[in-house]
Amino acid sequence: MSPRSVRPGNFSTVPLREFVLEGFRGGVETQALLFAVFLALYVASVLGNLTMIIVITLEARLHSPMYFFLKNLSFLDLCYSSVFAPRALADFFSSSKVISFGACATQLFFFSLLGTTEAFLLAVMAYDRFVAICSPLRYPVTMSSTMCARLVLGCYCGGCLNSIVQTSLTFQLPFCGSNRIDHFFCDVPPLLQLACADTALNELFLFGICGFIIVSTVLVILVSYGYITVTILRMRSGLGRAKIFSTCGSHMTAVSLFYGTVFVMYAQPGAVESMEQGKVVSIFYTQVIPMLNPLIYSLRNKDVKDALRRLGGGQ
Repeated sequence: MSPRSVRPGNFSTVPLREFVLEGFRGGVETQALLFAVFLALYVASVLGNLTMIIVITLEARLHSPMYFFLKNLSFLDLCYSSVFAPRALADFFSSSKVISFGACATQLFFFSLLGTTEAFLLAVMAYDRFVAICSPLRYPVTMSSTMCARLVLGCYCGGCLNSIVQTSLTFQLPFCGSNRIDHFFCDVPPLLQLACADTALNELFLFGICGFIIVSTVLVILVSYGYITVTILRMRSGLGRAKIFSTCGSHMTAVSLFYGTVFVMYAQPGAVESMEQGKVVSIFYTQVIPMLNPLIYSLRNKDVKDALRRLGGGQ
């Protein structure tokens, strides 16, 4: 990351009060295709996550810490996709695509809040599986309802702290040049490109804080699953191994998808320079992953599938 100094050129000295989300390039046919893709992904995400929340809430057999965390993950994914999709859908056929300064800051705040909270929650879910599998006798006490609520609250507090830092650091910069954001939503990297001041500190914080969050949460996940793997290998029951692999496999699939895309976008120096790549990656983690998570957990989880059949009137 090279420091970015004040940019020369014919910039206005009047502070900006609104931005223009340029979105995706292309004619009417391209915009119509993207609109259909975004709409399909968003509808699938809303239906899938709402279904998971309703099923876990109504099915008494799913009232356990693991499914409590899963319900919160579905809630986060539902909110996460809703931060971007409605605005993006409206902009595909809009001629102005103007977003106010306040609306842009609000979108960035909730994007950072929900994304960071999900990262922490995935780590908590890995810890929950570690305790359940490696210390089953202590599990009811260790993962009590009070402790589960505190862990989820801690995830939101961590997400809120990062969101406040990222949003405040970004919007304290002077935006007095071009007001065209080369993205379909307000994110830190494209906003930094519009600042008419040195953004080296912001880039350092973006890389440092996001890197720390990713490394620390991945470390918790890897250590947890390291102990889980050792415990599984010591088991004599093949049925028990299969059940654990099924449960943990769903979580590891979700973890791999989430952290893989986040790492590509935020945890490597120079990522802020590639906006075209960033748009494609952003579609994946803002729309595709929230849509896939309910499918991953329902298709690979026998308890969820059984609950869906019972609530649907099946045997």
